[in-house]
Amino acid sequence: MTHKILVAALAALFALHSGVASAATSTSRTSAKASVAAESASAKAAPKKKAAAKPGTRAKRVSKALSAKKAVKASARRVAVRSKQAAAVAAVAPAAALASAADEVDEALALDAKGMPVLGSNAFYVMNPHTGEVLLERNATSVLPIASITKLMTAMVVLESAQPLSEPLVINEGDIDRLKGTGSRLALGTTLTREDMLQLALMSSENRAASALARNYPGGEAAFVEAMNVKARLLGLWDTRFHDSTGLNPANVSSPRDLAKLVAASASFPLIREFSTAPERHVDINGRLLRFGNTNGLVRSPEWAISVSKTGYISEAGRCLVMQTWLQQQPVVMVLMDSQGRYTRTADAKRVRKWLEQTATQRVATAPQRFGG
Repeated sequence: MTHKILVAALAALFALHSGVASAATSTSRTSAKASVAAESASAKAAPKKKAAAKPGTRAKRVSKALSAKKAVKASARRVAVRSKQAAAVAAVAPAAALASAADEVDEALALDAKGMPVLGSNAFYVMNPHTGEVLLERNATSVLPIASITKLMTAMVVLESAQPLSEPLVINEGDIDRLKGTGSRLALGTTLTREDMLQLALMSSENRAASALARNYPGGEAAFVEAMNVKARLLGLWDTRFHDSTGLNPANVSSPRDLAKLVAASASFPLIREFSTAPERHVDINGRLLRFGNTNGLVRSPEWAISVSKTGYISEAGRCLVMQTWLQQQPVVMVLMDSQGRYTRTADAKRVRKWLEQTATQRVATAPQRFGG
């Protein structure tokens, strides 16, 4: 009889511990069922063990049962919390994905009543630099801030100065942006060659690099800016004015028509073509190898044959993109200015390309004047 009671007691304890282990690894619903099963087994086993139990053993068993019950409830609470967190993540993830998808480039081609592509840029100019044919335009003579498109002129002045490209230049206090407060990965004391500075200015739109190029020009930054404006007059850019080498100054202005001429002139410089379209470059900055990427993601696409590229952005200018590419075996210069959405300028470039491919026989087109002027 005593042997049977001991066996029953051991079975009850085994069932109790099994219920606790099951509860720790199951869901809240399974944990609750395990708790009920453990309590039931304990209740049935208690009377059988009463005769053989020593004083205080029942109290210990009750204490263990209560502890096990608390552990089961705590485990259930943890599982419930994790379930809520997982549900929250699952609910947020699709929303985030949708938001991201909505913000990505929408290159769907919509045409107006005249068959012209509907673009998001407030001013644009598309032309064939070989023939001079205007393919698409809106607000072509509007004088607007051009932001970092400025750096194409900066590059031309540097290259025409015949200064040694291998000469080391040092970033100093004079290169810090105190106008807009933008940052840079070119820390004070960074030393790079003039060629490296030129590539980072064109490819990654590094403002400190562009500043260092102007500061190290014969006569300093003032002489450099004067040379930029002289070059603009020589190219017939009558709507264009420069006040710095970076484009951070909103007084750097031009028109879409002028910028098309600037892009076409830039294309005659092999280094501008190479540096402005390089997808990326790793540069040793003070002992650390840093990756610098191109600000125009289209240069990484095998679908595009881009020979000159430059992006620009300050709040006064909106988002700008200029480039020369090849379509239908012909060079095409695209100037897209004052775009407000993050991806609008890129989407507009894709729409223009689709439109040109679909209307290869149409040579001259004028877009609707939706924004005046």
